[in-house]
Amino acid sequence: MEARMSSVELLLDEAAEARVRDEWQALADTGLSSLARHDAPSNRPHITLLARPGLPARLPLARLPLPLPLVLGEPMLLGVGERRVLARAIVPSAALLALQSAVVEAAGPADDVAHFRAGRWVPHVTLARRLRLTDVPTALALLGEPIDARAVGMRHWDPATGTLTPLGG
Repeated sequence: MEARMSSVELLLDEAAEARVRDEWQALADTGLSSLARHDAPSNRPHITLLARPGLPARLPLARLPLPLPLVLGEPMLLGVGERRVLARAIVPSAALLALQSAVVEAAGPADDVAHFRAGRWVPHVTLARRLRLTDVPTALALLGEPIDARAVGMRHWDPATGTLTPLGG
């Protein structure tokens, strides 16, 4: 059996989180795929900095640069095929890229998924998974302007045990 991916995630300030949740709900209210329907305690808007099997809950990180200003930018589609992930792109800043690099370095060498490797990371906040391509125009019409936000915390998520561990903020 393949090990489940644990992750290190950045958490958003309350106002930005509320705006993302509003977009989740707008998608759900229209009958589209949305993370609003996912009711696990771990489900909240976040930016995944790294995901890999066996990622330790505690990483040797220096002081975290939080709060960290962010912009949740334009919508984007990830994946291939008839169904895609709908997300908001995070406008990458030098500070955000440095933090992601520090997390990868602190976690140590591993055979990471390509999109977490240096120069390949695509920071985003997921709005919907498995959105049909035919529903993209409707979904895009429901989304608002870019969102000014702050990353105010960081956590480790271990889906194998259902454990959320705060890492700072």
